[in-house]
Amino acid sequence: MAKVELKKPIIEEISELLEGAATAVVVDYRGLTVAQDTDLRRQLREAGVIYKVYKNTMINFAIKGTDFEDLAQHLAGPTAIAVCKDDATAAARVLYQFAKNAEALEVKGGIVDGVYYDEAGLKMISNIPSREVLLSKLLGSIQSPITNFARVIKQIAEKDEEAA
Repeated sequence: MAKVELKKPIIEEISELLEGAATAVVVDYRGLTVAQDTDLRRQLREAGVIYKVYKNTMINFAIKGTDFEDLAQHLAGPTAIAVCKDDATAAARVLYQFAKNAEALEVKGGIVDGVYYDEAGLKMISNIPSREVLLSKLLGSIQSPITNFARVIKQIAEKDEEAA
């Protein structure tokens, strides 16, 4: 069997992984211990992020002509890719949180909602809370004035009852 036929399924796997993804972040995992790598994979899995190690040439073939083509500039040395389909900030958030304790992990760059970000840009994105947290804060902000208004109306009604 020709080498091209062996590589084609891997390229298709990467393409399927990236299809419909909100985020793809490439990292250099060189220097991580097995325990650290296992812990990182567990944290990413819990956040709904798929983390895989592929050959750079395979990733390069898979991203040609896609929104993720800007990642090609970071495909040198050992490369792992973290992909999340629903939460745009999850991959960056987990990777940067993990990198605080493991200096060996180096975030190279990534694509978030079709926009390329370098290492500094991803660091800022990692500070954005998850979608669920943002929605709960929004709901709390919307609910607070209504709750306060209801309390005031109730106090007025109780005061009127006492006066009567």
